[in-house]
Amino acid sequence: MRPHLLLPPHSGVLVSIADGRATSYALGELQSRGTFFIGPGAEVYGGMVVGEHSRDDDLDVNPVKEKKTSNVRQVTAEEKVQLAAPRVMNLEDAIGYVAADELIEVTPAAVRIRKETLDAGVRRLRARRQQQQQQQQ
Repeated sequence: MRPHLLLPPHSGVLVSIADGRATSYALGELQSRGTFFIGPGAEVYGGMVVGEHSRDDDLDVNPVKEKKTSNVRQVTAEEKVQLAAPRVMNLEDAIGYVAADELIEVTPAAVRIRKETLDAGVRRLRARRQQQQQQQQ
């Protein structure tokens, strides 16, 4: 018996919709949505899987969003963002984690998971078409 085949498939993933450096502000706001594979300052791009969603569906997120600044001083002091440590994956973990619509990107510096289709709009369109085809059958 091969116990690794009995593991349930992973739940949905958090997919970046923006290019740039991940900010601690954005990751702090999104922390309740799931666990992250990246930390603040990591370079991300649209279509890159940045974490595991706590629900079964995929969620498009913006991990590069910055806090709005203004000249008005706030009464409360700025709060420090407490982030959980990111879940770092090696190649073996990524191979076991990747879904059918995802690819593994391996560089000398990192192992990343990304969606096969990087554009979020195209991914939604394909999912909608696939759902319509299943309903017709």
